[in-house]
Amino acid sequence: MKNLLAALLMAPLLATPACAAGWTVDYTKSRLGFTVQWSNEPFSAVFKSWKADIDFDPAALAHARASVSIDMASEASDEDEFDNGLRGVFGFEVGQFPTARFLATSFTHKSGDDYVATGTLTIRGVTKPITLPFTLTISGKTAHMTGAAHVMRLDYNIGEGEWAGDKPVSHEVTVTVDLSATRS
Repeated sequence: MKNLLAALLMAPLLATPACAAGWTVDYTKSRLGFTVQWSNEPFSAVFKSWKADIDFDPAALAHARASVSIDMASEASDEDEFDNGLRGVFGFEVGQFPTARFLATSFTHKSGDDYVATGTLTIRGVTKPITLPFTLTISGKTAHMTGAAHVMRLDYNIGEGEWAGDKPVSHEVTVTVDLSATRS
């Protein structure tokens, strides 16, 4: 009887799933952008408006998740003419597809501070699988993460028609993340 009572008292504790820690992104210290070869020179831009919802604990990776929403019209570089083209119909087509989304569905610890997030990236209504290798350092309640993923722009219908070739803009694009956050 004593064992049955103990089991009943412990059941709610055992049934409660482990939760990953929630993080609040410091957008003033964080950067989300991309680099692509344009006329054999690197062209880099950032997104000035994006939001991330992150639950991550290295000890509970099965419960970790991340969802990022990106305002595609907030793309900015030092080249206004390129920015206008990127926002147009041959680029992100922000009038029809104002938001891109990254959803991490699983995380893997590689070694040390190195991890991989696996999930999907949706741009222009096209969703494709993506892996994002990243390095994460956590010190107390603060975290710093850097990572880069490689995508093919034509997979997302970016640069069709006269822009479908790999000249002057290469097909491969490197998405970069430099994120600082505080544990919620």
